[in-house]
Amino acid sequence: MSDKIVIDSSKLSKPDYNGSVQKLYFLEDNPEWMVCKTMPGGSVFDVGTIFSIPNSDLCRTALRHKIYSLLESPDEWENIYNHICQEYERDKELLAFLSGGLLEEFRLRGANTHHLGMVDKDTGEVYRKSFPPNPSQYVLVRRYKIIKPSRISYFANHLWDYSEYCGADKFVIPLENIVRFGVTSGSSIYRKYMNMNDEERKNYLNELGLQQDLVPWTVFKNPIVDFTTKYEPEDRNLSLQEALFISGSNGNNLLNIIRMSILGAILVSEFFKKLGLFLWDLKWEIARDGDKLVFVDTIDTDSIRVTAKVDYKNKVYFVNFNKQAMRDYYKIMYPKWFEATKSAKALALKSGKSFLEHLKIGQAEGYYPETPQVDQRFIDIQEDKFKTLISYIYGHSALDHTIEKYNEIGQKEINYYDSNGVLDEYNKLNGI
Repeated sequence: MSDKIVIDSSKLSKPDYNGSVQKLYFLEDNPEWMVCKTMPGGSVFDVGTIFSIPNSDLCRTALRHKIYSLLESPDEWENIYNHICQEYERDKELLAFLSGGLLEEFRLRGANTHHLGMVDKDTGEVYRKSFPPNPSQYVLVRRYKIIKPSRISYFANHLWDYSEYCGADKFVIPLENIVRFGVTSGSSIYRKYMNMNDEERKNYLNELGLQQDLVPWTVFKNPIVDFTTKYEPEDRNLSLQEALFISGSNGNNLLNIIRMSILGAILVSEFFKKLGLFLWDLKWEIARDGDKLVFVDTIDTDSIRVTAKVDYKNKVYFVNFNKQAMRDYYKIMYPKWFEATKSAKALALKSGKSFLEHLKIGQAEGYYPETPQVDQRFIDIQEDKFKTLISYIYGHSALDHTIEKYNEIGQKEINYYDSNGVLDEYNKLNGI
């Protein structure tokens, strides 16, 4: 993309897709492109937009642009190659798996992504490799088809038909590709694991490629990948066999999806490690474009889980610098509402209806509590996280200052729960 591209944001009036965290605008003069606008609103537990954090939109857009720029950089992949050779020197099998043809392509040309650049707020010019002088909420990306599975029912059984994906091209593969470097108290795999018997746990660990029990806040020897559905109303955990079927492709492509997801996660992990933050897991979305696999969709604090270790009153806690902080807030401060969302999801599995229908009916009839509003003091703490990260990304704050600031914010967040008399509940989720 050598010619200068300008996007007139004044013409982006009505979004073609209005999501909980971003709006999408299709371009009539170039149907292969679309503009994504990040919103300050947030969603947890699949409920939709129920809170808003000022400056989160600008920060998440900047982080997305930064990560995609790194993904496309051959020099960055050379650094990742050297890191992998050192980190997994003793694990010849994993090293051989990661160091195959895909990584060699990345070292030569960078990874394939849909990202075309970040839009300048004032001029509309699209910046590919650098940040625009006037950052905005907008990025320009290549557009890939969204094919949603159709639903069929057989008596009480509700199934999803993915047959349309077989033989299709230029589409977003309907998988959430989750890479995990460890397990936290909020990890979906941990919740699933705790509801299994001993034999089921053994089989589950084997499928994940783990030889250790799942214990919160422990780091895996090697990164693992698991999958959930992308376009069903609620995320559904998938076996490797189901993931292969749903991908609409062959086994070699699924292996490359796994390989690509891990490599990208290692790159993101190294970025956050410099800030004193540990990446526990993240979600990738990948598109199929002919014989190429392409990184697509957003990558920001809504799709990653990073933490800082913070000492508070002589005890160490993990503080989330991502959306998990909001999930924990609702769990701790409004446990009855959180349990209502779980109850509605359980009913949805039996009825075949959206759990949101069950939740809204329950709220209307009074047996589920109304969706709570977030305390402004807690919102202010979350905003401070975003402002600190955006200052670092734009080069306005030094690394040492950023790390120091993160510790200060972590202290404030733990103190918030302490001052509300629920530090024990926070400790159960995030204490060591």
